[in-house]
Amino acid sequence: MQEQAFFNEGERVGVLTTQPLDRVLDYRAPEGGCHLGAYVEVPLGPRRVLGVIWGPGAGDFDSAKLRPVNRVLDVAPMRDEMRQFLSKSADYTLTPLPAMLRLATRAPGLSDPVSMRKVLRLGSGLPDRMTDARTRVLAAVEEFGGLAFTAKELADLAGVTSSVVKGLVKQGALREEEAPRDLPYPRLDPDLPGKTLTEDQAAAANTLGEAVAGGRYGTTLLKGVTGSGKTEVYLEAVAATLRAGRQALVLLPEIALTAEFLKRVEQRFGATPAEWHSGATMTERRRVWRMVGQGKAQLVIGARSALFLPYQNLGLIIVDEEHDTSYKQDEGVCYNARDMAVLRAAMCSAQVVLASATPSLETWANAEAGKYKRLNLAARFGSAVLPEMRAIDMRAEKLPASTWISPTLKQAMTARIERGEQSLLFLNRRGFAPVTICRACGGHVTCDHCDSRMVEHRFMKRLMCHQCGETKPVPDACPTCQVEGKMAPVGPGIERLGEETAALFPEARIAVLSSDLFASARALKQRIEEIAAGEADIILGTQLVAKGHNFPLLTLVGVIDADLGLQGSDLRAAERTFQLMRQVAGRAGRADKPGEALMQTFQPEHPVIRAILSGDEEAFWRAEAAERQAAGVPPYGRMAGIVLSGPELPAVMDLGMALARNDGPLRQIGAQVFGPAPAPIARIRGRHRVRLLIKASKGTPLQDAIARWIKPARLKGDLRLSVDIDPQNFF
Repeated sequence: MQEQAFFNEGERVGVLTTQPLDRVLDYRAPEGGCHLGAYVEVPLGPRRVLGVIWGPGAGDFDSAKLRPVNRVLDVAPMRDEMRQFLSKSADYTLTPLPAMLRLATRAPGLSDPVSMRKVLRLGSGLPDRMTDARTRVLAAVEEFGGLAFTAKELADLAGVTSSVVKGLVKQGALREEEAPRDLPYPRLDPDLPGKTLTEDQAAAANTLGEAVAGGRYGTTLLKGVTGSGKTEVYLEAVAATLRAGRQALVLLPEIALTAEFLKRVEQRFGATPAEWHSGATMTERRRVWRMVGQGKAQLVIGARSALFLPYQNLGLIIVDEEHDTSYKQDEGVCYNARDMAVLRAAMCSAQVVLASATPSLETWANAEAGKYKRLNLAARFGSAVLPEMRAIDMRAEKLPASTWISPTLKQAMTARIERGEQSLLFLNRRGFAPVTICRACGGHVTCDHCDSRMVEHRFMKRLMCHQCGETKPVPDACPTCQVEGKMAPVGPGIERLGEETAALFPEARIAVLSSDLFASARALKQRIEEIAAGEADIILGTQLVAKGHNFPLLTLVGVIDADLGLQGSDLRAAERTFQLMRQVAGRAGRADKPGEALMQTFQPEHPVIRAILSGDEEAFWRAEAAERQAAGVPPYGRMAGIVLSGPELPAVMDLGMALARNDGPLRQIGAQVFGPAPAPIARIRGRHRVRLLIKASKGTPLQDAIARWIKPARLKGDLRLSVDIDPQNFF
């Protein structure tokens, strides 16, 4: 356990609170003293708030007026490396430190005393007579090495009624005792046999294992084609970490991926690890937070915010599907979990593994430059082979109006149904139709609070704004011209594609996977398990189906609109289209049956489409890198986005103009300022949005210059300013 400095009772201490203040506050250490890094409850005005002992007090406040810390919370103190990580993250992202602390304390009930519950252990007495049910209960307790169970857990485990368990307690065969409600997680066994690895996999696993055993910082790109067994390789790195007595974190981009992944982890290590994501219950989140801090959770499977848990001895971070855009948080604290994982590991001498079949250009460039190591898995595991990829030239296909499945794709799907195999249709559009238009006047139905067209969701019979979540009924009359009966959906969404598929294949079992259609993460996980077990003939999915799912019977992937991501001026449009198409195509043929991917496109000659079909990924990355380098944009230059917002557009624009005129600190480092200009989505939730974009050379002290630039800005009334370092989107 790391030694923390100690402050004696009455000593002046600095406390960082989670409140939006611009400094650390001075207090007096409580009765009995406290350690540096201790989580505390302190008075702030009339309230009691959560804070952390951040260091000695500043001494700029009359000591006679200092208030004492109310109490020290019964949790492990924050380690030095965690405080450094939060400070450096705050400096990099230009985020106030209290906001970073809020990210690191997002567990309910931290201020509550440790709650207790009644548990059962093996007693010293013997029952007056043994029955089959009683034998099963006692055997269950012995099998798990005398672990404590609640009465319900033990009854469920042994398959008996609660009265059997109560009877054993009365006779002394089981004893009742009080235990903390937040129990440690079961120990994982890194020495259980894993799957047999291929020669390439074994070599990669050994390299990662040696790196972990070295106990030093390092980052490795694990690049492997879809289905090559990257998961098995990095699970061996997790095993090496557990053998070294350190903790491991696996970041996944989608909650829906965790169900299948947790099964693989349980098979490999004999127990279920801790889970941290929005689908976990409040009770479970509190347990994870506490046990991670005590070192009693060896492995955490989580979403991006799991980076901010208080690990006692973190030795390995896996970022699976590292290219995925969901690792970037665009609201509140703007950070990229992939980049923060590298920083976190550097703070605690841990290893980072960035795993992807289609890495981000930033990661690819770092590997090319030698900053990251690189391990390649070039072939699929076992008898599986990569799918054959072909384009369907939609200019040559004859389709009836308002249909999107080409005759060529339909024929391929029919063949799969006849063979008892599965097909996947991919369309990256939620809802029924992206636009609802009036055929009389041409008007669109837009959100009342955002500059955004509303999307029809036919399953709930409403229109929805995908920016703010506002819904309204589908109107009978046009809101603009009041003509009735002329409102019509335009373009396909995943629900509309479902209707077309059902009409074409009336006997087929169709499953639609879209986040809108499931009430909970658990329901989505269950449906994915059912599909993997063969309970669907045709799967329709949005972006979430491209991420890591394994459907053994799936042999055909049809991409409905391969051109969708190539439109617009986003500097990452080509990269993202390439990644998404390669990832979704990789869902086909992952078992012993060969797969095929068909991409419907109106521009088969487009360089990105040609690169996807050829499979020459390195040539694509080199060409993309050359274009970015010539333009001086990431990863060969630096960018930052400034978003200004407020209820009145003139005030927001005036603030933007004032910033653009007074750009001296940015000109001093040779940076350029573009804007102000209305954001592409210029109004969200009733707030007008204006953007400025900053472009600078690689290696320039951009954060310091931006901090000096925005410091004089006067945010009057309800004006807001947010900074996004390394923006991933420009909306």
